[in-house]
Amino acid sequence: MTRKQKDDNTEDSIPTISEESSELGSIRINHSVVAGIVRLATQSVTGVVNVGGAGVVEGLTDFFSKKESERGVKVSESADGGYNIEVRVVLEFGVDLAKVGVSIQEAIRDQILAMTGNHVKNIDVVIDDIKLEATDKEADDLQWNEKTT
Repeated sequence: MTRKQKDDNTEDSIPTISEESSELGSIRINHSVVAGIVRLATQSVTGVVNVGGAGVVEGLTDFFSKKESERGVKVSESADGGYNIEVRVVLEFGVDLAKVGVSIQEAIRDQILAMTGNHVKNIDVVIDDIKLEATDKEADDLQWNEKTT
């Protein structure tokens, strides 16, 4: 296998999107970068507790995983060049699930367009769980009550 063939095979194994950049060459954005943008945009929405797994073990697995699909985000490209995105979330108990879902979609759409210049064709938000978020004071009070009883 020649070096050129090896380079071509390596490029095919990395999911990327290419855009022409004048005569200087192309710009490639790895899907894991897009997944990172999706994760950060999702976490910025009020009511989102976690992106990906719901439990502590799943959270640690998600943190150390390198595949975006294993960390609660899947990114693929549509035939017309836009992104298809699926994001799995855990939301805070008591929030309007539909409104938070729409807010997540809007935040992702805006950040992807602003940072990559590419549009998003489809954003699927999957709500995996809801959690009751205790404030720091409530958690401290709970621990104090457990110690004194």
